[in-house]
Amino acid sequence: MRGVLAGRWRRVASQVGRSVTVWVVSTLTMLVLAGILPDFRLQSPTGDSATRIAVTAAFGAGAFGVLSAVVWPLLVRLFLLVPTLVLGLLVFFLNGALLLLALRLNPAERGDAAPETAVVVAAVMSAVASATGGALAVRDDDAYRRRLYRLADRRRRRGPVGPATPGTVFLQLDGVGHDVLLAAVGRGLMPTIARWMGHSDAPGRGVRPTHRLTSWRTDWSSQTGASQLGILHGSNHDVPAFRWYEKDRGEVMVCNRPTSAVELQQRAVTQAGHGGLLAVDGASRGNLFSGGAEEQALVLSIATRRRSRENRSRAGYFAYFSDPANAVRTAMSFFAEVGREIGQSTRARVRKERPRVGRGGLYPLVRAFATVVERDVVVAAVMGDMLAGRTAVYADLVAYDEVAHHSGPTSRDAAKVLERLDRSLALIGNVAEHAPRPYRIVVLSDHGQSPGETFRTRYGLTLGDLVRAGCGLPVPRRAERTHSGAEARGAVRAALRRPGKESREQYRPARDSEPIVLASGNLGLISFPDVRHRMSKEEIDARHPALLTTLANHPGIGFLLVRSDEHGGVVLGPFGTEIPLDQLDDNPGPLADFGPGAAEAVRRTHSFPHTADIMVNSWYDPAEGEVLAFEEQIGSHGGLGGAQAEPFLLSPLALSAPPEGLAGAEQVHQVLRSWLDEAGGPQVPLKKAEEKAA
Repeated sequence: MRGVLAGRWRRVASQVGRSVTVWVVSTLTMLVLAGILPDFRLQSPTGDSATRIAVTAAFGAGAFGVLSAVVWPLLVRLFLLVPTLVLGLLVFFLNGALLLLALRLNPAERGDAAPETAVVVAAVMSAVASATGGALAVRDDDAYRRRLYRLADRRRRRGPVGPATPGTVFLQLDGVGHDVLLAAVGRGLMPTIARWMGHSDAPGRGVRPTHRLTSWRTDWSSQTGASQLGILHGSNHDVPAFRWYEKDRGEVMVCNRPTSAVELQQRAVTQAGHGGLLAVDGASRGNLFSGGAEEQALVLSIATRRRSRENRSRAGYFAYFSDPANAVRTAMSFFAEVGREIGQSTRARVRKERPRVGRGGLYPLVRAFATVVERDVVVAAVMGDMLAGRTAVYADLVAYDEVAHHSGPTSRDAAKVLERLDRSLALIGNVAEHAPRPYRIVVLSDHGQSPGETFRTRYGLTLGDLVRAGCGLPVPRRAERTHSGAEARGAVRAALRRPGKESREQYRPARDSEPIVLASGNLGLISFPDVRHRMSKEEIDARHPALLTTLANHPGIGFLLVRSDEHGGVVLGPFGTEIPLDQLDDNPGPLADFGPGAAEAVRRTHSFPHTADIMVNSWYDPAEGEVLAFEEQIGSHGGLGGAQAEPFLLSPLALSAPPEGLAGAEQVHQVLRSWLDEAGGPQVPLKKAEEKAA
């Protein structure tokens, strides 16, 4: 008993010591800022002694600290309905208001600051206090661990005792291929993953693995929309690409467009017959789709819904921004990341690196959101879910995918992102030790990325230009850049609760005779909107005799898929190659270089109701693993060819091993569901799911 009391007194003394140190440092910071900034003063207009100024600074720093601890969480609760990104930008102004209030509380009335100056002072003080507290916590080996214990204890006191059955956390590292993960572990970039896999830096010193690594194969549409829909909802039927044209609706569907995401999720629920992987006691964080979860944050498919108690997503949102130091740190890291991207892109231009794509416009802001704001909020939400004892959590971290699109999947820029993602995994792993129930952490990816220059860069024209030439239509002299739609832009829309501009020309093109050409990585889709059905090869040849030959014989094209009146479906290649789909197993023809499973993936896509009139897969170099993206991306995914179709699944050894030859997102869904069953989690209730679908 005496030892327990002594331990408590040591912890209290340690906490008091850290608080006093932070207060002293904040006081000194305030004094320095008062000497630097002309509109910030800590003395009366007639002047004061050094002692009086120091006392004023100490009082102001103390009052600011108390207000930040007490008032700030209440302010965040009031702003829960504000979109995440907007709240992040409001942080500075709210912090400045708290500082002005702290100065007004001084009974001597000696402190004053202009509003804009108060914003700067508050931001600097919060950052310095956070850095000081963090440094002291590092020196105290158990400080962070004790904080987690306190959070867990508070939750346990407020709610029922957590169940004995383990919960499961699924963490999706968007775009990280099986090959990239292995290379990062080998280079020491991801020590947390390495430890889970049983790797050790010390020679001759073994580490017992806790996880197994498995690769799986995507569908032909190797992108987040198709993969995540299949993983979370058990069906990605009729999702032929990232974007495609639906003739019956006269509309272009785009996976990271909120209204399209809503429609796709509803179709998947109907097709699968249940609400999703997370339908019972689940949480969905940072995803395109909800998975049927009640708790959601930064989920695109609810971005267009009116906010209500059911979907306003408190976990993580409040847990993270309730600490003003966290909020300021994220905001400052956001702007630091913008500067980092501008510097890296400038260096690439100066060095004339190849391949290279444009990285201007809003891209630095989108990248900063993906690598800082989205990561911080999603990780905080997952931590909150674990401390709340939820049964199943699925979270998507899009940082690597966004950077790899523009810098390359094996670039130094992308490697730095992997290091930071590994630290997030370590943080979540630490939280698991203090959750009210045991947790099993599964790490997976939805696809990989294949390197290579763009089709436009190599040939000086876009796929749309080539199609127009094959149709005998005029081709513009200068090739226009193809719009690139990475997943992070969907995350931004979810944060802003904004569906984006939906012009008629972009999403509801006119039903004229000119073809619609859409790009999804190195997968192209060509549709003729004035013909209401999927055109056959014979119809296309009669209308545009040179089109299919022009496309199939171009060196940047790997193969085509078209419907045939005679054979049902055929794959076309150069030099007049034409192979019916039912003969691909014996004679893969142009699919031979694309590896096992390519024929089955093509046949499955051919069966979709909304497959385009002409499906185009780019050239692929199996020796270098390179493809040619039809979008402005030097790391791409969306079709067949290389690492983009080989994501990974890292699962605890306590769970059953996935089957060999795991292929397709729907099969991955079945594996994840079986793991929830093994952990004693709830079965997906079909009756409840059907009611939701209705």
